[in-house]
Amino acid sequence: MTPSEDLNNNNLAPINLKEPEIRAEKVRDIAAQDLDDPQNSEKEEDDYLNKVPDEVEMSIFEHLEELRMRIFYSLIAAVVGIIGCFILVKPIVKFLEIPAQGVKFLQLAPGEYFFVTIKVAAYSGILLTSPFILYQIVKFVLPGLTTRERRFLRPIFLASTVLFALGLLFAYFAIVPAALKFFIGYGLEVVEQAWSIEKYFEFVLLLMFSTALAFQVPILQLLLGIVGIVTSQQMLSSWKYVLLGSVVLGAVLTPSTDPLTQSLLGGAVIVLYLAGSFIVKLIGK
Repeated sequence: MTPSEDLNNNNLAPINLKEPEIRAEKVRDIAAQDLDDPQNSEKEEDDYLNKVPDEVEMSIFEHLEELRMRIFYSLIAAVVGIIGCFILVKPIVKFLEIPAQGVKFLQLAPGEYFFVTIKVAAYSGILLTSPFILYQIVKFVLPGLTTRERRFLRPIFLASTVLFALGLLFAYFAIVPAALKFFIGYGLEVVEQAWSIEKYFEFVLLLMFSTALAFQVPILQLLLGIVGIVTSQQMLSSWKYVLLGSVVLGAVLTPSTDPLTQSLLGGAVIVLYLAGSFIVKLIGK
C-alpha cells in the first residue's frame, strides 16, 4: 500500500457544527433571575410609591371650584353643629362651670349671658365638626399625593383627631382647675369670688383650644419627618431649644399669667415633642 492510499483511508470524517441549543426552561430561569433581582424589585416598588394614582389634569378654575365646594361643605357642617349646640347650650355652660367651684358668676351687662351662649355654641359646634372639616381638607389635597404619602394620611388623620381630643381633656381636667385654684386661693381672704361670666368663658375656652392646638406638635413633627425636612436625630439634638420654646409657648398660649398653668402646658409640650421625635425615628426618618 502506497503512502497516498494510506492517507486516503485515514481521512477524518466531516464534523457537523450545530448551533448551541437553548432550552425554553433555561430562558425562563434567566428571566426569573432578572425579575428576582433585589435592585429591580426595590426600584419598581419605589416607582410605585412615588406615583400619583388616578392622576387627573385639572385647570386652575377646576381647582378653585373644588376648593369652593369643600369650603361650602365645611361651612354647612359648622353651621349645623353651631345650631345644634345652641339648642343644648345650657347643659354645655353648666358643664364648663364645674371647674370653678365656689365662684359666683354675674351678668354685668344686659344680654351678656346671651352673647356668652353664642360664643359657647360656636366653639362647641366647630369642635364637633372639626373632624369633618379636616376630612374636607384631606379630600382637597388627596389627588396630588403619591401612594407613599397616602399611606401616612389615615394614621395622621386619626392621630390628629385623638390628640386634639386629648388636649381638650387635659385642659379641662388639669390646666383649667389648676389655674382657677391658683386665682381663687390667691385672693380668698381679700376679695369675694364673683366673676363676670363672659370673662370666665373667654378664659376657659381660649385655654382649652390653645392646649388642643399645642397637642398637635407630634403631627407637625411627623409631617416634617415624612417630607424629609428634619430628621429624628436633629429633633432630639435640639432639646435645649425645645425647652426654651415650650416655656415661651406656655406663656403665649395660656391666657393666665400664673406659673403653674404655664408649667403644665410647657411640660406637656416637651413630652409630646419627645414622643413625636421617637415616632419619627420608628418610621426610619
